[in-house]
Amino acid sequence: MAKPHRLPPLQSLVFFEAAARHLNFTAAAQELGTTQPAVSHRIGLLEEDLGVPLFKRAHRGVSLSADGVRLFEAVHESLGTIGAAVAHIRAQRSRRVLTVATDFGFAAYWLMPQLGALRKLVADLDVRIVTSQKPFDIREEAVDVAIAFGAGHWPGCEAELLLPEIVIPVCSPGFLASHAAGEDISRLTALPLLHLESEEPTRWLSWDSWFARHRLAASDGAHDLSFNNYPLVIQAAIAGQGLALGWLPLVEDLLRSGQLVRAAAGPVQTDNGYFLVRPNAQRTTAAIDLFRQWIIGECGRLA
Repeated sequence: MAKPHRLPPLQSLVFFEAAARHLNFTAAAQELGTTQPAVSHRIGLLEEDLGVPLFKRAHRGVSLSADGVRLFEAVHESLGTIGAAVAHIRAQRSRRVLTVATDFGFAAYWLMPQLGALRKLVADLDVRIVTSQKPFDIREEAVDVAIAFGAGHWPGCEAELLLPEIVIPVCSPGFLASHAAGEDISRLTALPLLHLESEEPTRWLSWDSWFARHRLAASDGAHDLSFNNYPLVIQAAIAGQGLALGWLPLVEDLLRSGQLVRAAAGPVQTDNGYFLVRPNAQRTTAAIDLFRQWIIGECGRLA
């Protein structure tokens, strides 16, 4: 007994679809690179397999039977779906994909705004961005390169400095107007501060460290807020919730647009920074080399 969902041979369906679309066996044969008798034979086998005529044959040509119309609609739609999927897969294979890991702040405030320039430079490069606020071992991740923050030492990896850590206090214009510190940065200790939580040991400069570098006592923290990723810190600052530490050049666009302003003079630079990190054992690719050249050039220009 035949299975109720047994399909006819795919090649027979392809021949049928072409013949039904053209309503001409000769035109279908020309499209498929075969002969008219071959198309007629394949369709005859398909009709025999289904047990119904698919075409009405007349002296002046052919037309579809009711069953032929039903089958054509299903086969035509299905082959179109298959063709679209195959085209998408082939297009993906022709494009280069680069996976970049970094933290939330660098992704949101530096990498994303710059990606348009990279896409114009290399139209066939797809960049996939993976973000995490926690430190990770790039050798154990499915990524090509990382833009990581730290002191430049990652075991088993090559690290190239992109941007040094330069930090300034920032806030909204409205917050500055109502809590003006002027030239006396000691007044900042009494204002609400916005903190970025960090895994121990702290990698990013903290408010306590910023005050210590200016030989000031730390804030009592009575009105402070803490967040687990940098974009939330910056959004809170823009909303007038307090003072944030702004990493340059991550906050440059926000300063230029006036969404943030410098709350005081006295930028602090540390030995840390953002580095381009790649495993020593990694085999380089054209996409990695291209991205490296581009990001080193862009960071150098902005610095």
